[in-house]
Amino acid sequence: MNCILRTIICASILAVPAIARADQPLAPPPPAARGDVVDDYFGTKVADPYRWMDDVSSPQVQAFAHAQDARFRAFVAGADRERWRKRLIDLTNYPRVSLPSRLGTDTAFRYIVERNSGLQNHSVMFVRDGDGPERLLLDPNTLSKDGTIALSGARFTRDGKLLAYGLSSGGSDQKEIHVRDVDSGRDLPDVLKWCRFSQVAWTIDNKGFFYNRYPTPGTVPAAEETFHARIYYDKLGDSQEQDAVVYERPDDKVMEFGPEITQDGSYLILSLGHGTNVQNRIYFRHGDLHGGEFVKLLDQEDATYHVIENVGPLLYVETNKDAPRGRVVAIDPAKPETADWKQIIPQGEDTIDSVRIIHDQLVVIAMHDAHQIVKIYNLDGTFDRDVPLPELGSVAGISGYMHDKIMHVGFTSFSRPPTSYRYDFESGKLTELPSPKPPIDPSRFVTEQVFYSSKDGTKVPMFIVHRKDLKRDGSAPAILYAYGGFAINTLPRFSATRAAWLERGGVYAIANIRGGAEYGEAWHEAAMRANRQKAFDDFEAAAQFLADNKYTSAKRLASEGGSNGGLLVATCYVQRPELFGAVLCHVPVIDMLRYNKMGIGHFWVGEYGDASASAEDFKFLYTYSPLHNIKEGKLYPPILITTGDGDDRVVPSHPLKFCATLQAKADPRSIIVLRYESRAGHGGGKPIAKVLDETADGYAFLGKVFGLGQ
Repeated sequence: MNCILRTIICASILAVPAIARADQPLAPPPPAARGDVVDDYFGTKVADPYRWMDDVSSPQVQAFAHAQDARFRAFVAGADRERWRKRLIDLTNYPRVSLPSRLGTDTAFRYIVERNSGLQNHSVMFVRDGDGPERLLLDPNTLSKDGTIALSGARFTRDGKLLAYGLSSGGSDQKEIHVRDVDSGRDLPDVLKWCRFSQVAWTIDNKGFFYNRYPTPGTVPAAEETFHARIYYDKLGDSQEQDAVVYERPDDKVMEFGPEITQDGSYLILSLGHGTNVQNRIYFRHGDLHGGEFVKLLDQEDATYHVIENVGPLLYVETNKDAPRGRVVAIDPAKPETADWKQIIPQGEDTIDSVRIIHDQLVVIAMHDAHQIVKIYNLDGTFDRDVPLPELGSVAGISGYMHDKIMHVGFTSFSRPPTSYRYDFESGKLTELPSPKPPIDPSRFVTEQVFYSSKDGTKVPMFIVHRKDLKRDGSAPAILYAYGGFAINTLPRFSATRAAWLERGGVYAIANIRGGAEYGEAWHEAAMRANRQKAFDDFEAAAQFLADNKYTSAKRLASEGGSNGGLLVATCYVQRPELFGAVLCHVPVIDMLRYNKMGIGHFWVGEYGDASASAEDFKFLYTYSPLHNIKEGKLYPPILITTGDGDDRVVPSHPLKFCATLQAKADPRSIIVLRYESRAGHGGGKPIAKVLDETADGYAFLGKVFGLGQ
């Protein structure tokens, strides 16, 4: 869930504090045929008149989607939309560079870095040998004219000689894995298909790698093509048909796997779990990675486990077992029982986000009140030092290996673009590396962190970003963003395009609601399944706080969220429409009774529940499902719903059915529009040109709704 970047046209918002009126130019919505499908959930009859939209590829669905899109584009077309886009281009058009990765040994090393000159659809990968010049390694921009073929994952061998990289097309999660010889810059014959959410784990001899994938289409029923995951080994030079199956679970078709190999090459680690559940299992092979049974080290699926590395005979593991904010333990594979674990770093006040071993020390990224800090511990668990970060923000990445004397740290904040630093363990010095700066004056803006009370009294943190000269009189337009699910944290990150909104006097707020893991697994579980309403309560309380404290007013406040965050804003829109003046609802999960029968929704059952399998689950899902709680004749605030034809994660059926149902049930004066994009998916790998268009459309929509002037 990457943040987008934003702009300026004039020094302040020219504002008329009112929602869009029915007399503004908006063509009537295209009619949607209603079917007579009715499902029975434990005695409750539920109509699904737009079930035909589940077949997104049908001509009827495509005609409806494109007609909706044409209606939306006519609504936002005009000079103001073009001014938004021009400024977005200006703010985005500056050179950017990624965190460098150092590969090889102290005497034979190379650096990998990605660069973007400004408006390139995708960043370009370069390699530098030692202190020599950079040379081009991989340019995704040459793979398609419109930028819709994107890099989707890259994994180098430890010595930096070979690169396995994924390519996705049209926004799909599906990708092909290719292998490139780094010295020559040429691809090897290996091409692996049917890979989705795949991990690559190179063997230390560079002869091949382990990877996970799904069945070849046609070998299982179409509805099960994202079940039956397996681990394979690809020996370089062999065709995919020759790849050996390393692990599978025919007894459990929904189990997922991910392979990793420790830095010394001695352990093949498998992480096993179900869908997006945070709980997992750990199995391993030691020594001969290609043969023998896997040892079931942790087989209860009762907590989150991540093997950091092996240190001699011990496996260092980060876990939230009996520690919802996380801890680090050392496990002897010969004695894996909990009673025999050696505690290295106990649970503390802050939440452990991730742990690496670099310089033979534990580098811990932790969260403190929804921003990140970095601490260094010795391998025996004694605290060594804090790494001094520039300000309140988040770590954008860390690169380094077990015995390295230096590491590279990426850092970002609301006012600081991703910036790379070199950290020297011996001197303790953090040195900023040369980094281009965007055409933005960060001194014009201020970031506040507030803590507000939710419905049940829980204190929830929220970041509020605005111009320093903001008048707290309720007249400023504002955007409130949150995600609230799947233990995903919403942290301070830079967004150049967000400056477009801020420069014109807008307020941008991010609420760290329950469902994320900002305060550990307990914060996540507080809004899972039957507790999901807690996330909605937190978001609605954030909206109320912004209005009560005059950062904005209800009629000037837009909610924004995507994917699970789209579910969030759609639910709050239906539950408490009076809190919002507009809604930006991106690629949303909407039909909570059938989501697990659509696309890859079966992965999310642990998070949401299953209305078909459990009467209890049906009850709470039916209570909040946005599709099933739209009120007849209600005048709802203006809403922009977005999706793309390549979204195979949250399939377009969700937003299309939401749009059709709203237009059929709501007061006809309600402004309900849908943006449908071609050759675009859930968001990952989207080319900059499409990002700029989408952002300009969203701002133009809010500009028209809020009367921001020309």
